[in-house]
Amino acid sequence: LPFRTPTITATTARPLRWVVRITVPTPTWALPVFRSWVPRFPNRLPIGTLDVLETATAEDLRGFYERNYVPGNAVLVIVGDFPTAVMEQKIRERFSDWRSAPVPDDPITGPVDITRTDEIDVYIDPALNERVTITRQAPWIDRPDTLANRKNNVLRSIGYGIINRRLATLARSEGAPFRSAGFGTSSVFEDARATNIIVDTVDGEWRKGVEAAVTEVRRSLQFGFTESEVAEQVARLRTSLENSARGSATRSNGALVSAALGLVASESIPTTPESGLTRFESYADEITPAAALAAVRADAASLERPLIRFRGRKAPDGGELALRSAWSEALAVQLTPPEDTGPVSFAYTDFGPAGQIVSDSVDDRFGFRLIRFANGVRLNLKTSDIRRNQIRFALTLDGGSLLNTVDDPLKTALASSLTMGGLGKHSQDELETVLAGRNVRLSFQSSSDYFRLGGGTNPDDLELQMQLLAAAITDPGYRKEGEERYARSIESWFASIGATPASALNNRLGAILSDNNPRFSMQSKEAYLERNFAQLREDIGDRLENGAIELALVGDFDPDLAIAAVANTLGALPTREAEFNPRNEARERPFTNDRRLIELTHDGEPDQALVRLTWPTTDDSDLGETLRLALLNRVVRIKLTEELREALGQAYSPSSSSNPSGVFKGYGTFALAASVDVEELGATRTAIRQMLTELRNGPITDDLLNRARQPVLENYDNLLKSLGGWLSLADQAQSESDRLDRFFAAPDLIQSTTTDQILETAQKYLDPKMAVEILVVPAEQTVIAASSAAADEG
Repeated sequence: LPFRTPTITATTARPLRWVVRITVPTPTWALPVFRSWVPRFPNRLPIGTLDVLETATAEDLRGFYERNYVPGNAVLVIVGDFPTAVMEQKIRERFSDWRSAPVPDDPITGPVDITRTDEIDVYIDPALNERVTITRQAPWIDRPDTLANRKNNVLRSIGYGIINRRLATLARSEGAPFRSAGFGTSSVFEDARATNIIVDTVDGEWRKGVEAAVTEVRRSLQFGFTESEVAEQVARLRTSLENSARGSATRSNGALVSAALGLVASESIPTTPESGLTRFESYADEITPAAALAAVRADAASLERPLIRFRGRKAPDGGELALRSAWSEALAVQLTPPEDTGPVSFAYTDFGPAGQIVSDSVDDRFGFRLIRFANGVRLNLKTSDIRRNQIRFALTLDGGSLLNTVDDPLKTALASSLTMGGLGKHSQDELETVLAGRNVRLSFQSSSDYFRLGGGTNPDDLELQMQLLAAAITDPGYRKEGEERYARSIESWFASIGATPASALNNRLGAILSDNNPRFSMQSKEAYLERNFAQLREDIGDRLENGAIELALVGDFDPDLAIAAVANTLGALPTREAEFNPRNEARERPFTNDRRLIELTHDGEPDQALVRLTWPTTDDSDLGETLRLALLNRVVRIKLTEELREALGQAYSPSSSSNPSGVFKGYGTFALAASVDVEELGATRTAIRQMLTELRNGPITDDLLNRARQPVLENYDNLLKSLGGWLSLADQAQSESDRLDRFFAAPDLIQSTTTDQILETAQKYLDPKMAVEILVVPAEQTVIAASSAAADEG
């Protein structure tokens, strides 16, 4: 075969799954490049010049394709469960007539002027959060893939990791000077390298953020690192390498494809995860504070007289002069060396006598082991070696946004920020140090009808993960810094609420569809900012103390050890409610009867608009109807794409969705949307109506239904080939056991669905007159949009 780079093939024990990918090394900026070559880097990232994007012809695109998509410029990677000889023969059959052609010259990158200094740029856009970037460029460093360079790569990553860990500590502190900050150095193609300090702040607080971040970076580069900081980073890296080595035999096909392409892109030497761990251990003792500091100093460009770029919703007070003075003032701050606080131990290891099992059964269909402890906690286990050394878990706790009421619709608004307050005996930042190098996770999310703590771990850390879950439920930290981070996120959210058509729509959609029911509507910024942890403790504390719990574990673990870990933690808690509260009165959700055309405005680009149609459907209690709606959604998506993107070439991102609710009785929605140029809004609306009319008048062809059906069936076929798929079934396998029956019934229902049934479903739900239609247009275009809508209505 005429490939310049060899075909890479691999076989894996992943039955009935394989991945084929052909890649041609085309930089993201190269596609639009047809004419002028200069200047490139500053004007062509990320996707080329505006002139070419607007004027490129089919001949331009064809010429680019013919020059670059040639055998000598391609790599074929195939990974999956197949006989190698058979696959090689198929490759020859399919690709042998791909005729050789001249290999194009490598694209010209850059140029990058590394001598630029003392420049300031201010960029204003209503969609952008406030950010200051401080940059210096230096010559590119060629680092061939050698053992010595791999070791230096590790030393640099340790050093940069420590500096960014310090910046993260500041971002989590009470009265934090910035939302986030980062420090690092990266290559700009093979033309230069750039060292950056990036500081994200709440609007108007950029000066405070710059001073704090620059001071911390200066402190790090002057005084270096502590032994405990190095130990934390080494522990994290060692654990990552150990996990890769233990799970190398069961890496996914996608991971292997990415690894193969990575070898081509980086020109690195193929190695195994096991050998990577061995090499690391051979020099781990040489990773000292001094060595890590030296590696960073050698890599980072001097930030003397840097380039400073400000972006945000409004210009900084004082303009460019203020930005320069802020940099100078940050350089003048007197520095003090960091303190080495030493190691800290995890404080939650004893929850009382181990819980006793009162029921233990097996669902033979899936191999689920279903356990119940005397205190009411349910445990669902599924062992699997799909991913060696990996465990996924999901803890369901009674509660969720069903606790919200019309009179108090924000009871759970702060719940997902609970972990920002850490635990009673550890702040969130201290937890990161205490748990460094351990495969555990602490999260707390509020769903519609429950709270959720989920994530992943491994067999070695399963007991610690269970201790962490029990601690999160029994002793939340409720610290002030958690409230402050929540408040900063609210400020940022409201500052960008109408910055794009999508954000303007999403923030108003709930109120529109529910006739402004407070439970489903965005409240005022002040209402969100008034929330605090004292209120949250009052509102959900009873759920944390008494709410029903169901835990699912799937993956590579010893069942007896897993049961013991849960018995010593969650199973040891005081008695909890035996069942999840149905909250029937809270499961009512209205859908508006108002079908007037609704127009919203946004503050973003003046040529952007969005149209969305939403219909009421039903809940997911009838599996057949749910699947018919899912297939109809696929049909609509195909026709919408063909009509808008291919036939008219107008919509950039048409989409559709069917969402029958599993929470609210009788409630569901079907929606389609398209992002378009504002001048094409009328034509797009007409095209959508034409598509709906043709769809509902029929007939729906077998070919169209089969194209819609195949991805749905593939989703079912692939569900149990991942730990996430198993977890979706094991999760609440006791409290919602009917979902397991639905899994077996669904494929036959999908296969037996007819074109007539899909047509009937479209006629039942997708009457254009019954849709809630919303147009989102630029503020200055409201009259144009209104007249366009009126003309279409007429």
